[in-house]
Amino acid sequence: MPWWWILLAAIGGGVVTLVLQNFTTAEKKIRYEIDPDFGIEDPRFRRMVSSLLGPPLVPGNRIQALQNGDRIFPAMLAAIRSAQRSICFETYIYWSGTIARELSEALAERARAGIPVHVVLDGQGAGKLETSLVDLMADAGVQIEKFHPIRWRTISRMNNRTHRKLLIIDGITGFTGGVGIANQWRGDAQDKDHWRDMHFRVEGPVVAQIQAAFMDNWLKTRAEVLLGDAYFPSLEAVGEVPMQLFKSSPDEGSESVRLMFLLSIASARRTLRIENAYFVPDDLSVQTLCSAARRGVRIQVIVPGQIIDTHITRRASRARWGPLLDAGLEIHEFQPTMFHCKMMIVDDVWVSVGSTNFDSRSFRLNAEANLNIYDRAFAAEQIAVFDTDLARSRRVSPEAWRARPLSEMIVEHAAALVRSQL
Repeated sequence: MPWWWILLAAIGGGVVTLVLQNFTTAEKKIRYEIDPDFGIEDPRFRRMVSSLLGPPLVPGNRIQALQNGDRIFPAMLAAIRSAQRSICFETYIYWSGTIARELSEALAERARAGIPVHVVLDGQGAGKLETSLVDLMADAGVQIEKFHPIRWRTISRMNNRTHRKLLIIDGITGFTGGVGIANQWRGDAQDKDHWRDMHFRVEGPVVAQIQAAFMDNWLKTRAEVLLGDAYFPSLEAVGEVPMQLFKSSPDEGSESVRLMFLLSIASARRTLRIENAYFVPDDLSVQTLCSAARRGVRIQVIVPGQIIDTHITRRASRARWGPLLDAGLEIHEFQPTMFHCKMMIVDDVWVSVGSTNFDSRSFRLNAEANLNIYDRAFAAEQIAVFDTDLARSRRVSPEAWRARPLSEMIVEHAAALVRSQL
């Protein structure tokens, strides 16, 4: 065999290996349906999510839900401008525009004032951030790191992204949710150019868990340990709400966030409400949802309608709806604008919010962070939010889904073939 054939074979093998590393994980997926003999309100559920999933639910917290950019961004900017000891910020989307400039200038101002400012940006999600804003922050002393940038030495991990949205001020105030830093998130979801989303401001002992989640990817990028009261102060109880900041990534157990969702759904006994921007359930998730519906759980799901940023994801989602609709799930498409919310409410007491989409990318490939809240009063507030979104959505009937044109079915099933990457 000529030497150049051997060389080409070696190069081809290397390319195939890199592709497989990017589009798969080494871990096995959970294959069997979870069947707990307890519900969400049973004390055993709280023990399971604290012990099996971890970190534990901690009491003594306070949470404020912020709806849409008109309330989210002013709260985040005010917190940044008030920082006295440290700022830690991690995000996926950071695109040039008005809000990106405001945020960059606020971070730079605090850095010039001598406040340590640490920023982790996803290497792909922040690809549309103009160099001048990066330079503005860096010149002011902001420490900026890119997570898995597109370089030869990180090419085997370029498909593993940080999708977390975390902001921690002085180690005492945390923000998390679904909002990216781009002009699409400004406004109040009033038209197709202003997206619907939610974010959450948190105080109390759980902020230490949010800080630890930031430190996870800070260590993976800068490899610097941040210690002391500026980052991990003593946190006293400021409320009564038990919470848990739940994180996952391919490096530390990519199945953990999927397990959290599956366990929560399997433990539902009365109601399950899901809002999710990218709802592309895998086979076991479909099976778990259908089992919940068959045992009498009322399940309502809100997803984006025709106004969506990635149409292939909507197509792949719709291809999965048949068994769900047949089992009695209510699926509603949000109409006014792009719907980017990510929330699950189980049995009117257990709420999970954050960055995680209901799809294989979030479950297995991305670094994600969700805030889990066990509190009936907070759940009631979020149910009211859910109902408001529901009123602006259109229900999809099983008959309408089956009657869609053959051309749509073909495109949807073709999109579903690549759902592991969506």
